[in-house]
Amino acid sequence: MKIVMMGAPGAGKGTQAKGLSERLGIPTISTGMMIRTAIRNETPLGLVAKSVIEKGDLLSDELIIDLVRERIAQDDCKNGFLLDGFPRTIPQAEALDGMGGIDVALLVDVSDEEILERLCGRRECKACGTPYHIKFNPPAVEGKCACGGELVHRADDTPEVIRQRLSVYHEQTEPLCEYYRKTGKLKVAQGCIELEDTTRNVNAALGL
Repeated sequence: MKIVMMGAPGAGKGTQAKGLSERLGIPTISTGMMIRTAIRNETPLGLVAKSVIEKGDLLSDELIIDLVRERIAQDDCKNGFLLDGFPRTIPQAEALDGMGGIDVALLVDVSDEEILERLCGRRECKACGTPYHIKFNPPAVEGKCACGGELVHRADDTPEVIRQRLSVYHEQTEPLCEYYRKTGKLKVAQGCIELEDTTRNVNAALGL
């Protein structure tokens, strides 16, 4: 099965994609994770991506399309895949159709107010990258990961940048809902505070 995970930044797409990947036996392709790795390693792509992301903007379609095309051509994607963070624009969706298309576009729907609360409270281990949240998933020791690493607040998780990211999402990415609705491939699952509730909604939307 080929699935696109949709929703605003912080809606929980990555978490749900991981669970579906394990259940369906297909890989999750997270453009966000690939980009963050490039930023952490300070590759040429990473340096360009860092300056764009910290402003709350999106990377160019051409760059992301090439990244995804190369990834889904690999052997582990022959039985399907989950895309997290792609497509985000109509041109990206059209490019994906040209690569063979998808079976389902799954929208995890969460309000802007809840997104702000979720993202402003996120923390990430500087050493191993493990995610935390000061309210919903706090560390056992304040400011410290289980591995002993320092927890940091990502530069793109400030209220100002989050509002800009949401504005970009509503303007450029939300039209994808209509794009996939017209093809009958759009499924909607309500995102909830409790992970189990969101998972239940996702499974129902996919008929699992």
